[in-house]
Amino acid sequence: MTEQKAKLEQQLWNIANTLRGKMNADEFRDYILGFIFYKYLSTKMNLYANKILKPDGLTFQEIEGHPQEAEYMAAIKDAALDRLGYFLRPSDLFSELAKRGNGGGKHQFILGDLAKVLTHIEQSTMGSESEEDFGNLFEDLDLTSSKLGKSENDKNELIVKVLTHLDEVDFDLENTESDVLGDAYEYLIGQFASGAGKKAGEFYTPQQVSNVLAQLVTVGKEQLRNVYDPTCGSGSLLLRVAKEVKSVGAYYGQEMNPTTYNLCRMNMIMHDVHYKRFDIKNEDTLERPQHLDLRFEAIVANPPFSAKWSASPLFMSDDRFSAYGKLAPSSKADFAFVQHMVHQLDDNGTMAVVLPHGVLFRGAAEGHIRKYLIKDRNYLDAVIGLPANIFYGTSIPTCILVLKKNREHKEDVLFIDASQHFEKVKTQNMLREEDINKIIDTYKARTTEDKYSYVASLHEIKENDYNLNIPRYVDTFEEEEPVDLSAVSAQLKALNKEIADTDATIADFCKQLNIETPF
Repeated sequence: MTEQKAKLEQQLWNIANTLRGKMNADEFRDYILGFIFYKYLSTKMNLYANKILKPDGLTFQEIEGHPQEAEYMAAIKDAALDRLGYFLRPSDLFSELAKRGNGGGKHQFILGDLAKVLTHIEQSTMGSESEEDFGNLFEDLDLTSSKLGKSENDKNELIVKVLTHLDEVDFDLENTESDVLGDAYEYLIGQFASGAGKKAGEFYTPQQVSNVLAQLVTVGKEQLRNVYDPTCGSGSLLLRVAKEVKSVGAYYGQEMNPTTYNLCRMNMIMHDVHYKRFDIKNEDTLERPQHLDLRFEAIVANPPFSAKWSASPLFMSDDRFSAYGKLAPSSKADFAFVQHMVHQLDDNGTMAVVLPHGVLFRGAAEGHIRKYLIKDRNYLDAVIGLPANIFYGTSIPTCILVLKKNREHKEDVLFIDASQHFEKVKTQNMLREEDINKIIDTYKARTTEDKYSYVASLHEIKENDYNLNIPRYVDTFEEEEPVDLSAVSAQLKALNKEIADTDATIADFCKQLNIETPF
């Protein structure tokens, strides 16, 4: 399986690089992921239709032109809309369009047909339960863009080339035990993130960090009723949580960027999450929350670090913030996201959120909110320091806050300093498997380990005026080796003798050359 996964990842990455020379990472990401998604939908449609038609001894391709075409198409469409959430005609399938574009070994013009097919996929869902989940999914695939080529023929040539190569790749969707394609899709998103610089943080959390967050919120659980990410990006965090348990009932998320919102919905569908089991919204979470009536068993998030928000006084009457008596500052929304997540957290739930280190010690309103969460509510379960330079687009050190409404360990808070446990890979710091395991094992055991972890009583935290700066609790000070002054003195004497001998040699050379010495 690992070999198959690696092969598929490499095949898809090679095809992606067909477009690479034409545009930057952000732009070609949207095209190649969109085309892979179109092929996925086509393959699923074809497999499902063939399954329905098998008792009649027909294949999906044989329906067009059949005497009973209308009846068959209507029945298949109804079934497909319920089971898959969308419908494609046989002539609209990816493989058919790829063949049409490469007919007789000569590239035919298919840009118009392709644009219509992508529109048809979205239109097929109108009036159905899946309409919101498929609406405008392909809006970032601009087939008229000059980035694809100067002339229409140039654009067509490039698109046909990509479709032809993709058509040769086996997605192995008949193997229901495997999620090789979903993993490969995640791999591509990660590859694009690594080349997208600062923008990467808008849509992707590195898998190593996702892994830590997912394990933290699933400790002691085999099933989750639901999981939520208020800043879900490409959805990688939500999907990573699902890998830690046997089943997740429903996925909820909110994403402000329309392009990233589309990517998240594609990612959900590509991982075979049924459209009825996810609800992703395209809105600003703090200003216009979409799931306020729901409570979640697991919440994970990597909000934009120290983002700006309105901090409008009107929010003082909002149930998410009113109990605290203060709002997070407009220049730093970090605690506003924490307050929002706490409000949505179920009584038996766990939330884990990545934030900049400043949330641990900044004063004013943030200090007030921090004190309320610890002293008045006693929700803070653990503080975990991560290495610097672990996120794409920023080198700042970060931390994870773990919060629960019903904590088992009500008298203390666990501090973990994992900031020195990583591997440097090129310009990025990476958590290794052993680093991740150490964090999770320490969290589960809740143990104190010299220079790594400390279980601090609430009294100690109160004495520190609710400042959570990790070095106040985990002493990582390394004592320097004592200096042997006698040995240093002996070395200096030896050096002085060497200098004197060298000076004498130079003076002798100068005398022989009948020139002045340089000293």
